[in-house]
Amino acid sequence: MSNNTSTAMEAAKVLLQQFVTEMKTIGNQDRLIPAGYTPTWAERTWFSLFQGQNEAIVFGIISFIIHQAFYYGRYLPYCIFDRMPSMVKYKLQPDKHITDAQWWKCVNSLLASQIFVQLPMMMFFLPAAKMVGFDCAAPFPEWQRVVFQVCVFFIFEDFYHYWAHRLFHYGVFYKRIHKVHHEHTAPFGIAAEYAHPIETAVLGQGTIAGPLLFNFFIEQVHITTMLIWIAARLCQTVEAHCGYDFPWSMSHWLPFWAGASHHDYHHMAFVDNFASTFRWWDSLFGTDRRYQAYEAQRTRKVKAE
Repeated sequence: MSNNTSTAMEAAKVLLQQFVTEMKTIGNQDRLIPAGYTPTWAERTWFSLFQGQNEAIVFGIISFIIHQAFYYGRYLPYCIFDRMPSMVKYKLQPDKHITDAQWWKCVNSLLASQIFVQLPMMMFFLPAAKMVGFDCAAPFPEWQRVVFQVCVFFIFEDFYHYWAHRLFHYGVFYKRIHKVHHEHTAPFGIAAEYAHPIETAVLGQGTIAGPLLFNFFIEQVHITTMLIWIAARLCQTVEAHCGYDFPWSMSHWLPFWAGASHHDYHHMAFVDNFASTFRWWDSLFGTDRRYQAYEAQRTRKVKAE
């Protein structure tokens, strides 16, 4: 065995031991609140959740609760709109309807994926975050720093998603994996995470890796910022799959925001529009030309009605 291989194996062993140690860490407020600092109510409440408990498990549970609340909570208005005839005029594909059987199949698949794929990933996140230096102590970051970092995470995730998504449309990757997500040619809010487990794990890395890499190479990220980022990302992806194009939709006043019309076309046509959040990658690489022609025609039709 070469010296390089032996050194790499030793390094991997040390990292694994560190990860296992972090997985076993028990919460202790005294080491997270600096001496002489008076924590706010929010900070005291946050640290009390971890006190005397396994930090990785508690953080995983908190992440899961936030995920479920924002994912299904963001979908609720669209679920109500689907039952209001007055909202049909805003549907991007009004001639297509989701049956009860399709809806329940989606929900059952989602719950299985969220419990058996996403929840374990959430349980493992805090130890990995602490290993790259995430800030888990008081005080909480200023809101300006949170907004800046979340915007950076959106940009990173969008770039990663664009290329990973394009790969999933290639040959065997589409046939064996991504085709599951395309069962719905007219997407609806909670279909955002309806996907093969491999796709869920791979595309999920765009959400997880951005903050980890940003913290490692650029500046420190607070662990609470990660939860805010997850909530924002969930709101975005549910909106992208909602199937509605309202006059007040963000894409109408923020031109580079992809929005529902952008992604709805991808589901309808099975091609192009691979980005998740913004329009610039598809525009730059020419994977939105057919969409632009279609959208211009659709818009003219809507204005004429």
